[in-house]
Amino acid sequence: MRNNFLSLDMINTENIIVVGDRVLIKPEDNLQKTNSGLYLPPGVIEKEKVQGGYIVKVGPGYPVAGSSEDDEPWKEDRAAKYIPLQAKPGDFALYLKKDSVDIEFRKEKLVIVPQAAILLLHRDDFI
Repeated sequence: MRNNFLSLDMINTENIIVVGDRVLIKPEDNLQKTNSGLYLPPGVIEKEKVQGGYIVKVGPGYPVAGSSEDDEPWKEDRAAKYIPLQAKPGDFALYLKKDSVDIEFRKEKLVIVPQAAILLLHRDDFI
């Protein structure tokens, strides 16, 4: 299954901006066992409640409200602050299929998923 991940390099996502807490995923077809040894029970696969795939790109995270100490916060141009997501490009994710949005980008099937719909992440280089 890791071989399919190599094709992600061919997906040019430079012009795609993932918004907020959303994650762009390349779904795996016929997922029964991942390269890392994760198994999905047959009942889950048949009902298509859970899907797996490799994360291509992530949004900036959850926006954080600005400080209330400012008297006139609109006068300054400040960069937005975010709480970053746990998901990172290259991670394998199991997510709830019902919360995903299917898209096609340059003939590649991709899905957009909010981080709240991700059940599990597997990272090969986890420290």
